[in-house]
Amino acid sequence: MSLPVVAIVGRPNVGKSTIFNRLAGERIAIVEDQPGITRDRIYSRSEWNGREFHLIDTGGLEFGEQDEILDHIRNQAELAIEEADVILFVVDGRDGMTPTDQEVAEMLHRSNKPVVLMVNKIDNFKHSNDAFEFYQLGFEYVIPTSSIHGTGTGDMLDAVVSYFPDTQEESYDEDTIRVSLIGRPNVGKSSIVNALLGEERVIVSPVAGTTRDAIDTPFKYEGQEYVLVDTAGIRKRGKVYESIEKYSVLRALRAIERSDVCLIIVDGERGIAEQDKRIAGYAHEAGCAAIFVVNKWDAVEKDEKTMDHFKQELRNQFRFMDYAPILFVSAKTKQRIHRILPMVQEVSEQHAMRITTSVLNQVIQDAIISTPPPQDRGRRLKIQYGTQVSVKPPTFVLFVNDPELAHFSYLRYLENQLRQAFAFTGTPMRLILRKKNS
Repeated sequence: MSLPVVAIVGRPNVGKSTIFNRLAGERIAIVEDQPGITRDRIYSRSEWNGREFHLIDTGGLEFGEQDEILDHIRNQAELAIEEADVILFVVDGRDGMTPTDQEVAEMLHRSNKPVVLMVNKIDNFKHSNDAFEFYQLGFEYVIPTSSIHGTGTGDMLDAVVSYFPDTQEESYDEDTIRVSLIGRPNVGKSSIVNALLGEERVIVSPVAGTTRDAIDTPFKYEGQEYVLVDTAGIRKRGKVYESIEKYSVLRALRAIERSDVCLIIVDGERGIAEQDKRIAGYAHEAGCAAIFVVNKWDAVEKDEKTMDHFKQELRNQFRFMDYAPILFVSAKTKQRIHRILPMVQEVSEQHAMRITTSVLNQVIQDAIISTPPPQDRGRRLKIQYGTQVSVKPPTFVLFVNDPELAHFSYLRYLENQLRQAFAFTGTPMRLILRKKNS
C-alpha cells in the first residue's frame, strides 16, 4: 500500500522548511531568513505513531504579482496540493493573519482536501492567544506550535494522522504480482507495456515525459494474475524543469512502494547514466524484487561481444544489485519480450521464499566453519543462530554476542553464502543483527 502524502504550504517565511526538516529528521530543505528561498517541492519520508507518510515541502505562495518564479512556485504548490492526502497549512503567529493567508485558505478550501492549520512561531505560553484569530479561516484544527522548539508538534501530527485514509489492501488477489516499470524518461517503458500486453493500452510517444501518472493495468498470462504499473520517467532532480513532471516523480516512487517486482528499464542505445543508479536505488531500498531490462537493443551496433561488455558494465555500475537478472529486449521488434513475464514470476517467487530455521542454521554454521568471522581487538563475532522473520524481501535475524563486532564484509560473505544455497534471484535480502541475552 502506498504511503499517505502530506504537503506543507503557506506564504513565504512562515517556517515551512524548518518544520519540514524537523519532521524529516534531517536538514534537507534550505533554511534561510529570506522569502522565496524554497523554489521547488522537496520530498522526504516521516513517521508518527507507527504511520509513515511522504512529506512535500513547497515554496512560499504569493498572489497578485506577475513573476515567472512566483508563477512556478504557485504551480508547484498547486500540484503538491493535488497529490496530497492532507495539507499542513503553516501561518506566522507573530505576524497575525495576512491577506495572503486568507487567499491561501480560500485556495485550500477549493481543493476539498483535509487541512491542519499550524500557527507557527508561538514560542512560549503567553503568545498562545495569538492563534485564536486564525479560527476565522474555517479549518477544524488550529494548532499553536513552534517549529524551532518543537512545541505543539505532537498535537499537530496527531491531527494530520487523523485524516489519513484507513490502511487497507488493494482490490487485487494476494497472489497477483504487481510490477512497476521504472526508468529515465524516454527509455521505452510504455512501449514495453504495449509489447507485453500485445495491444495499445497506454500512450506511446517519442517525446520525453508523456506518461504523467502511474497507470494500473491488470491482466492474466499463463494462469498468473499481474498488474503492470507504467510510471512517469524519473529525471535527476536538478534537471527536472517541468512542474508537472516533478509531480510525476512522487507517483513513480509510490508505485515502487506497492510493487512486488520492478523492471528497471535502461536505454541500450544511449547507455547507462548516473541517474539509472539512483532510480535502481529506489527499488533496492524499498525491498522490491528487480530485473534490469535493457531496451532498444535492436538499435545497438553490435558484435558477438557487445552484450557481454554491456552486461559487465551494468554489473560494475550496479554492484549493490548484483542479484538482479538482466534481459536485453526491443519493444519495437518484440525481441525477447516473451522472456520478461516468466522471469518476473521467477523473481517474485524468490522474493516471497521462506527458509526453514533448521536448514538456514545449517547453511550459516557451514559458512562460519568455512570462513570464521575475523577478530576485532581480540574479540570475535559469534553467531548463535538465525531465523527468517519476513518475506518480500527475505529478512533474517541473526542473534549474536555483539552486533558491533560484525564487519560489513563478513555480512556480505554470509549473504553470498545464503544466495549460493538458496539463489534468491532478483530479490534484495535483509540481515538484521540482534544481541542474544546471556
